[in-house]
Amino acid sequence: MGNTGRKRVIEVVNHNNEWENAYEKEAAKIKNIIKNTIAIHHIGSTAIKGIKAKPVIDILVEVKNITKVDEYNKRMEKIGYMAKGEFGIPERRYFQKGEPQHTHHVHVFEIGNPEISRHICFRDYLNSHPEEAEQYSVLKEKLAEEYRHDAVGYSEGKSSFIKEIDRKAVSWRSCKYNSNNPTSYNEDGILKY
Repeated sequence: MGNTGRKRVIEVVNHNNEWENAYEKEAAKIKNIIKNTIAIHHIGSTAIKGIKAKPVIDILVEVKNITKVDEYNKRMEKIGYMAKGEFGIPERRYFQKGEPQHTHHVHVFEIGNPEISRHICFRDYLNSHPEEAEQYSVLKEKLAEEYRHDAVGYSEGKSSFIKEIDRKAVSWRSCKYNSNNPTSYNEDGILKY
């Protein structure tokens, strides 16, 4: 499952309504593997209605105990994921699927970690503010053209916009996600947004 020598291409595409189905299918597989799961969320640009995005499904998993997640690395590998440990964010476990073009990113945090609320509030804020979501879409498209083979440059180019939306989302009246009391599960126990 190593890199075949091909470079990863940064590409954004029009919103695809199938991304939600892809998320739900993958979330069900993950829930069956990571046994101390509390909730699973669709995050990232594919979870924001109508905007362009890299066709990578970002999934956030809340667990009771982050250290136990390492016990599931081999099982995650069997469904195509590469375990990356914290991968630059303390108290997280990160998995990616697809090489060199990623198809899924899984971010696992222990219940109560502030990164959970940050990701959910970012998603919910942009879903409720279509003008700003469109600005984000345009920015992503411009950066994808400029940094076609430079994932770091692409991410750094989005950084100030993301921080500004994070700042707005924190004080936004509708952003009240409490990871200690998640609700709105579907019949498979996967948190819906």
